[in-house]
Amino acid sequence: MAAVGQGTPNAHAERVLRTIKEEEVYLADYESFDDVYHRIGQFIDDVHQTKRIHSALGYLTPVEFEAAYYQ
Repeated sequence: MAAVGQGTPNAHAERVLRTIKEEEVYLADYESFDDVYHRIGQFIDDVHQTKRIHSALGYLTPVEFEAAYYQ
């Protein structure tokens, strides 16, 4: 979280939230809070971390970037 009035450090977090909303939340019909919790977690693990490339990571997925870092 950034200091009050400092929006730029929050830009990455805001972008992640926007992606989750646009690609999962707005397209899904949830049955319960537990369903929401499970499916958003699954989206983050299955799509955001392993399939979606990130320009800030040199156009790698977070999983690929982490693996390259530890090699």
